[in-house]
Amino acid sequence: MDNGGFCYDNYHSGDSDDELVDISDVTVDYNEDVPPLDRDYNTGHCKADWRPNGSPKLRDLLDVSGIGTYEDFNTIDWVREKSRDRDRHREITNKSKHSTLALLFSISDAFSGWLLMLLIGLMSGALAGGIDIAAHWMTDLKEGVCLDGFWFNHEDCCWTYNGTTFKERDKCPQWKSWAELMVGVSESTVWYAYMASYFMYVCWALFFSFLAVILVRAFAPYACGSGIPEIKTILSGFIIRGYLGKWTLIIKTITLVLAVSSGLSLGKEGPLVHVACCCANILCHFFTKYRRNEAKRREVLSAASAVGVSVAFGAPIGGVLFSLEEVSYYFPLKTLWRSFFAALVAAFTLRSINPFGNSRLVLFYVEFHTPWHFLELIPFILLGIFGGLWGAFFIHANIAWCRLRKNTSFGHYPVMEVLIVTLVTAFLAFPNEFTRMSSSTLISELFNDCSLLDSSKLCNYTSVGGGRGGSVNATIANALADRPAGPGLYTAMWQLALALLFKMVITVATFGMKVPSGLFIPSMAVGAIAGRLLGVFMEQLAVYHHDWAIFRGWCSPGTDCITPGLYAMVGAAACLGGVTRMTVSLVVIMFELTGGLEYIVPLMAAAMTSKWVADAFGRESIYEAHIRLNGYPFLEAKEEFRHKTLATDVMRPRRSDPPLSVLTQSGMSVEEVERLIADTTYSGFPVVLSLTSQRLVGFVLRRDLIISLENARRHQEGVVSVSVVLFTECDPPASPNAPPAVKLRSILDLSPFTVTVHTPMEIVVDIFRKLGLRQCLVTQNGRLLGIITKKDILKHMAQMANRDPDSILFN
Repeated sequence: MDNGGFCYDNYHSGDSDDELVDISDVTVDYNEDVPPLDRDYNTGHCKADWRPNGSPKLRDLLDVSGIGTYEDFNTIDWVREKSRDRDRHREITNKSKHSTLALLFSISDAFSGWLLMLLIGLMSGALAGGIDIAAHWMTDLKEGVCLDGFWFNHEDCCWTYNGTTFKERDKCPQWKSWAELMVGVSESTVWYAYMASYFMYVCWALFFSFLAVILVRAFAPYACGSGIPEIKTILSGFIIRGYLGKWTLIIKTITLVLAVSSGLSLGKEGPLVHVACCCANILCHFFTKYRRNEAKRREVLSAASAVGVSVAFGAPIGGVLFSLEEVSYYFPLKTLWRSFFAALVAAFTLRSINPFGNSRLVLFYVEFHTPWHFLELIPFILLGIFGGLWGAFFIHANIAWCRLRKNTSFGHYPVMEVLIVTLVTAFLAFPNEFTRMSSSTLISELFNDCSLLDSSKLCNYTSVGGGRGGSVNATIANALADRPAGPGLYTAMWQLALALLFKMVITVATFGMKVPSGLFIPSMAVGAIAGRLLGVFMEQLAVYHHDWAIFRGWCSPGTDCITPGLYAMVGAAACLGGVTRMTVSLVVIMFELTGGLEYIVPLMAAAMTSKWVADAFGRESIYEAHIRLNGYPFLEAKEEFRHKTLATDVMRPRRSDPPLSVLTQSGMSVEEVERLIADTTYSGFPVVLSLTSQRLVGFVLRRDLIISLENARRHQEGVVSVSVVLFTECDPPASPNAPPAVKLRSILDLSPFTVTVHTPMEIVVDIFRKLGLRQCLVTQNGRLLGIITKKDILKHMAQMANRDPDSILFN
């Protein structure tokens, strides 16, 4: 691990910067080859300072490379980072008043944030467009190939074919299925042609998933999963080196296309948030104020989260609200404006690329012919209840599956797991046309309102005509008015019912595997299927029982009063809300996603109902559940602390513990300090007036202390093991022959946050949440008694909630 150019024999790279506990038993499997760009996160090199008379003075330790930076798997000091940024801004402002050059620099510094947002939007939009195009082509490749050019997907290949309906257009002569290429006949003609297509579908799925998991395992282990739980943790101040690096970006972009194309029950929307944050992190290195300040960088990452949702769904406003509601820990007003600008640029870039080929930004454009009636709120609320139940079931089942994977030997074979799940998915999905198609195509078809050119089974109705004298039944593809269901629709209903069960089960096993996997689209697919089933049921109920009280007055015979596609849209929102617990951002994303602005009330009713029902079984979303499963130090702002405990109940050392390891402000030698560092793995030390008085002076971080002592030995003449370490401004009396002292006042935090032993823990938890603290010292009348760290609070909250406190692995 690169420690800013300094090495120290007793320095442990796994030490935490936010607690005074022994973490030597924590083992981190960190196999990613982190590029130098990501390792050098915040280091800067400054020249030595000189006195006016020409005599060199001791280097300002705050400018030493490595001072003020953080190690891997540690939490940043939000207070210090914001203070450093204010000092930097104040210095620039003062200089700009005396120099034109400094004024220009001040203007460029203020403009740099907007320039960075522009670059993030352009880069993320371009990558998202490329991912969409590549995924569409490779998904179609499983079923056939275009003779005019293998790089054309099915839609592009048949674009110039003059077919009356969409189904006829899909059968253009330029596109050949694998059965037609291998045995010369269509799969619907003979059984062995069907088996040939079946075989090629499974083989392509296995090949794509194998490539994805191998690339992730070999080059970027952090490229797997959704990325949103880790993004939430990083935005709260946690450091995960390499998670937002360039290798992670490259591999996640490639493997995301492969994973989506394999047909696994996953989406690309969550991983696109990770991709956008990788772009933001890499671009931050070109701007000094973001490269050297972790708090400022997290403001940029919050904006990048909005960009990710913007390019995933074509929903810039929903992306900003998603970042604000779901992932961001610190979201000032300035970040809101910049998030909006970056999301706008990204959406414009994606629209310019036009990956969907429909000249629209929205992914699932809908145009319903009938407005909804207020009595339909009853089935909409039923969909909300289903979404909440599905969300609660999915979270509990998926966490149980992931815990099994994590705690057994099953998790040691990620490649085999991916191949088995892919094989089962492809084998069961191919026979059912609604599971064979991609999840995005399925959702689009379920949202669709039947029109004249639709030949889908979902639009197969029976026309009833002839007036009173008789009736003539004919199966047609158009049903602008509510009509009795035809045989094709009945077939589609049981196929959708099987698809619903299949999606519900297979998504549990898929999410969390070692490939990029998003949850938005699979959750929406489950809800859309359930909604379409309920919509058709309500439609047929209105056809055969239009005289019932619920339909009387607004749904007369022969009119179009029930829209099954609207039910699918509401069901998709309900299930997505049940899993993620989003509300405001979910509704905005859904109407941006579909263009259905007038259906906001049904979406709101379903989203709120699903959240209330899901919260009854547990308040954690799937992302927070995975954060807790991985042991990340994340203090959830939504979780209330209602227990009547005090700071003295949580602080350490406890009665059975050894006394707190401290430094004195004067009197300790370099050798004594180095021995204390060598004998402990604590991340920092309180500095007291003396060991007898225990009067608190300040707090010094282990990393800063190690680097400063090493720097003093290298650059300050005469420093030896018996040299005195001072945390004071003035030198104490010393003998003439004594070696020079090492002054470390500049790395000492003179105003650490303190509480008394009688402070209620609900106040302490609030302080940690709102100020982003890593540790807090406990005093009584100025005398140091103990310390409370973020990990102590998380363990205490877990214990109060009857959870395993040892599940908190990191600090």
